Amino acid sequence: MHEQLKLENQLCFRLYTASRLITQAYHPYLSELGLTYPQYLVMMVLWEKDRMPVNDIAKKLYLETNTVTPLLKRMEAEGFIQRTRGAEDARQVIVSLTEKGKAIEDKASCIPQKIGSAVACRSITPETAPALYGTLDDLIESLTL
Repeated sequence: MHEQLKLENQLCFRLYTASRLITQAYHPYLSELGLTYPQYLVMMVLWEKDRMPVNDIAKKLYLETNTVTPLLKRMEAEGFIQRTRGAEDARQVIVSLTEKGKAIEDKASCIPQKIGSAVACRSITPETAPALYGTLDDLIESLTL
């Protein structure tokens, strides 16, 4: 067998596994809020800046608009957001938080700390995390060019 084809030598496998397990760690906290992990990402974008065009949300999440749109439809049906047509451009869809969406921000504020504790290990600490973020940001940037 070729050494480069061994699973243990694949960066992509490690990233995939870590992502899946971290998302799994979020599940109990997000289910209390009635959110899935992708919905939580949208909510974080909107808690940072409410009233955003769908295109801007998709860009922030590194997703295509056609991936985000069904997610937003479900979130609207669940009462977290509302979608309206842009005043200047009727083709643009603006996404806003509803009162329900705003209300769960305080409840969600403890989640990052809980996840931080869950993923803490000997090589990821509050001191080393910024370097890891930088490495991952570099990787994301190189893959999106």
